[in-house]
Amino acid sequence: MNHPDQAPRTGASERAQAIADRVEAFVRDVVAPFEHDPRYGSHGPSEEMVHEMRTLARAAGVMTPHILPDGSHLSQRETALVLKRSGLSPLGPVAVNTAAPDEGNMLLLGKVATAEQQARYLAPLVAGEARSAFFMTEPAADGGAGSDPSMLQTTAQRDGDDWVINGRKAFITGAVGARVGIVMAKTSSGEALAATMFLVELPHPAIRVARVLDTIDGAMPGGHAVIEIDNLRVPSRDVLGEVDQGFKYAQVRLSPARLSHCMRWHGAATRAHEIATAYAVRRHAFGKPLIDHEGVGFMLADNLIDLKQAELMIDWCADVLDTGSLGTTESSMTKVAVSDALFRVADRCVQVMGGTGVTRDTIVEQVFREIRAFRIYDGPTEVHKWALAKKIKREASGAHR
Repeated sequence: MNHPDQAPRTGASERAQAIADRVEAFVRDVVAPFEHDPRYGSHGPSEEMVHEMRTLARAAGVMTPHILPDGSHLSQRETALVLKRSGLSPLGPVAVNTAAPDEGNMLLLGKVATAEQQARYLAPLVAGEARSAFFMTEPAADGGAGSDPSMLQTTAQRDGDDWVINGRKAFITGAVGARVGIVMAKTSSGEALAATMFLVELPHPAIRVARVLDTIDGAMPGGHAVIEIDNLRVPSRDVLGEVDQGFKYAQVRLSPARLSHCMRWHGAATRAHEIATAYAVRRHAFGKPLIDHEGVGFMLADNLIDLKQAELMIDWCADVLDTGSLGTTESSMTKVAVSDALFRVADRCVQVMGGTGVTRDTIVEQVFREIRAFRIYDGPTEVHKWALAKKIKREASGAHR
């Protein structure tokens, strides 16, 4: 049986297909056995485990597979093929260096950073020798920025040739153990809100981990932390891009990053479907295999439909981004459709497997938890629908003038 992400094989180059095949073989054969490693805890795999997996990935020639040896990036359509395969295990993206937030941070640094900044901050990320963190979201209790960036509370003030940053951040993925940080802070002095991004070498004494949150998901190294920033001094040479252009750069990063999440979790949902299908074929009840009961067989059929529709949405959005468009509308639609569809797939997989589905004997229950969190991360479904509704209203108002 062909996997849902393998048939038909269209829209991707031979080079991308070859890379994706190598990544899939590595994830299935080498990474999947790590899923029951005791070093894989509730806040992700340990640094030792990450290093071990990446050493194996480097030896297999699949480290950072979406970035080519000359530094060029696969197209978004090609990246979709590769990242879906990396996601066949929740640990796959970490092992081959296609995971969030690093994948999105590498894309942003490649587009915006200076040559000197790329040498200091980007090169270690691409080599898989360092991890990174993106410091944007802030604690709700402080009235800080979440899905609404206009609520940004962290500030950066000029002091000679330096900037001094103060504030608190929350849900900062991978901050524990990261060596590269991108900090978003408010820099406007007038009425118009503006923000700037700053590059920071980590760990830094002015950036303190207040606590690591216990969340429903657990695939990301370092987990998700609450951060306190106290008089962080950053030289002007470490401003990422231009001052006051942080919101623009955030869109450069976030639209493709939403799509990358869809790619990776499509792979995870595909693997969960494979496990549930094998269970339904093997397990007998009431005189026949589970899959021969319509209630079960139809759920697996619905999975195939959702996986294929999600794949088509991913490829469509990738094509839009490959035209050079920011694709904010398309990435919002895709994030909503794909996250909801993949959650349905994961939920059905748990249901098909019954009691076994809620145990940690397989990765199905973890995929369910991870994809449930994905429906919130990078913007909850409702926020994206609200943005789409505002666009519909603007276009309708213009059409009736």
